[in-house]
Amino acid sequence: MSYTLPAPAIRPELAPKTAYLIASGDLRESANTAGWPTQVELEAAVTRVVEGLGWQVVRANDIDPDTGHGFISSQRMGLEVFKTIPEDAPLIVAEAVWQYSHHVLAGLRTHRGPVLTVANFAGDWPGLVGLLGLNAGLAKMGRDYATIWSVDFADDWFRDGIREWIETGSIAHDTSHVRPLPELPESAERELGRALGDQLLADKALIGVFDEGCMGMYNAIFDDELLNPTGIYKERLSQSALYAEMLTVPDEEADAVGAWLRDRGMTFRLGSDERTELTETQLRWQFKMYIAALRIADDFGLDAVGIQYQQGLKDLVPASDLAEGLLNSTERPPVHSRDGSRELYAGRALPHFNEADEGVAVDALVTDRVWTAMGLVPDNTLHDVRWGEEYDGRFVWVYEISGSVPGSHLGGWDQAEGWRQDPVFFPAGGATVNGVSKPGELVISRVFIAEGVLQADIFRGTAVELPAEETERRKQATNPEWPIAHVVLHGIDRDQFMARHRANHAQVVYAPDAETADRALVAKAAMLDRMGIRVNLAGEVRI
Repeated sequence: MSYTLPAPAIRPELAPKTAYLIASGDLRESANTAGWPTQVELEAAVTRVVEGLGWQVVRANDIDPDTGHGFISSQRMGLEVFKTIPEDAPLIVAEAVWQYSHHVLAGLRTHRGPVLTVANFAGDWPGLVGLLGLNAGLAKMGRDYATIWSVDFADDWFRDGIREWIETGSIAHDTSHVRPLPELPESAERELGRALGDQLLADKALIGVFDEGCMGMYNAIFDDELLNPTGIYKERLSQSALYAEMLTVPDEEADAVGAWLRDRGMTFRLGSDERTELTETQLRWQFKMYIAALRIADDFGLDAVGIQYQQGLKDLVPASDLAEGLLNSTERPPVHSRDGSRELYAGRALPHFNEADEGVAVDALVTDRVWTAMGLVPDNTLHDVRWGEEYDGRFVWVYEISGSVPGSHLGGWDQAEGWRQDPVFFPAGGATVNGVSKPGELVISRVFIAEGVLQADIFRGTAVELPAEETERRKQATNPEWPIAHVVLHGIDRDQFMARHRANHAQVVYAPDAETADRALVAKAAMLDRMGIRVNLAGEVRI
């Protein structure tokens, strides 16, 4: 018997001193189109440096005449593009925008040549954010890679890094600020953390995930085999169920949420054009989502919940961010069961992990339990590590998230203002929870997967106050409609952070003073350690 065998795959021969270049893009074509001019500038700058070192750069795919850009914009496209790349070729993944890592996941997993991820370091287009998400995915899959970034690609540090990669296939960065968690000295906080960890392992917890894989964040999906030994299990839910529940919420219940916020001083920048402005109709849908999420969480007995939103829901209803900020707040509008007999999660936040990031889910749940047990305000949220610059002799990061901060982080709901989300990314609109995070002491962390295990980096920071004009400049340089935090990290400089951080997100919680922040960090580290998560301390941390 004979069979028709498939033809063997034929890849091009690798020319000497040649690196191939690809760009992973967004799934939303509106974002790819808007970001393409910035990507062109990035690629030209990187190519100039590489060619200045005697090499050439070959772009793996041409600009698509139909879309007008050269981003890899789907998994299938990624599979096809990698067929054109020699398997052993040095490969540059250049990012000037947010990118969906799974578009290039398959190719990177099997590519045999050295991989370099490179990004701009700018506020207007979040290449560095896309880079951090991609790097976290590579770390999760166990794929070796080199990484580098630059503001203008003209600095010696960047050029020397490219030379090192060309010569060795790697780039050495300073990560001396990171160390394993030592044996914690005896303290009430250590014992509290261990007891909370024992409780979680014994009683277990449920996180409700409204569809996984938002924003192409492969790094944000935690396999059950890694997650379950910590005592945390997933309730997998569908966003169609969330939408269906929203349809059952009466208008008067939704309007009561809006009245509660306005009574506490939150304001909204309203208009009448549904395409470009925030409207009362959009707000009503957001309030319905808040109520629906709490009712579904109650149905399943959830300890935390994560809404994916971007894919699917963005085509149906306004943004989830306002609902998410409410869920993350201990002070929030009351919501009752469908029959009105019970207030749901009364006096508590229901921790929400934005963009269904399961690293945030673990962190938010642990933080909520530790801070609550210590009698502290447990409101916590993720932020995008968005950008940063020197100001008055110190590097001040811009932390932003698309609108889901708890009101307490801004100093109260009277300091919050709802702005419409950008139509490029949010066609159905919806309000943010806009404002400036209050000054104060922070515990910052990230739970991630590397070396085949769950790990957590924990560090300290301070939210600082900047002059109004500098705050406005930074907001205009990024997303003025989003809440912003001015963050100074303790004992971690810009490049150390970029080289080490294994996510595009960082989890942030306040403490009333530095001493309390240090004590709470110890309790949190002890709980994570008890759960079997490998804990690392980063920067200046007092234990």
